[in-house]
Amino acid sequence: MTKHAEGTEALTQLGKNAAIPASPEQARLERVPAPHKGKMYVVRFTAPEFTSLCPVTGQPDFAHLVIDYIPRDWIVESKSLKLYLTSFRNHGAFHEDCSVTVAETLVKLLDPVWLRIGAYWYPRGGIPIDVFWQTGSPPQDVWIPSQDVPGYRGRG
Repeated sequence: MTKHAEGTEALTQLGKNAAIPASPEQARLERVPAPHKGKMYVVRFTAPEFTSLCPVTGQPDFAHLVIDYIPRDWIVESKSLKLYLTSFRNHGAFHEDCSVTVAETLVKLLDPVWLRIGAYWYPRGGIPIDVFWQTGSPPQDVWIPSQDVPGYRGRG
């Protein structure tokens, strides 16, 4: 019998074949208990190949997302986050909507102490659009590293 980490018994995607959801609304983000409740630490996810569609032209848009959060009681299960982010590849929405939707969805799921997203969109039509959002001021005495994604000059 396989022993599961505490709180992971109900996960439906980790360790299993899971199809890419057709849309963000159909995606299932999952969470597990934070392993260090009461400690202030930052969790960072970086998605340098995030893709969505322009809602007007249907052309693909690409972004480099950096998501930082300080857990309270929950952490996001990373495979479910990857599938959720991938579900945007056939989703038509403006850069601002995609960026803030990702952040607000995580806030609703996790109720973190603090969360921010930096969404660095590659240019289309010659103009990069970068979107930044956070839940409020970060707590004192927590090391929050810079996102270190340069302004557009051929991002890499």
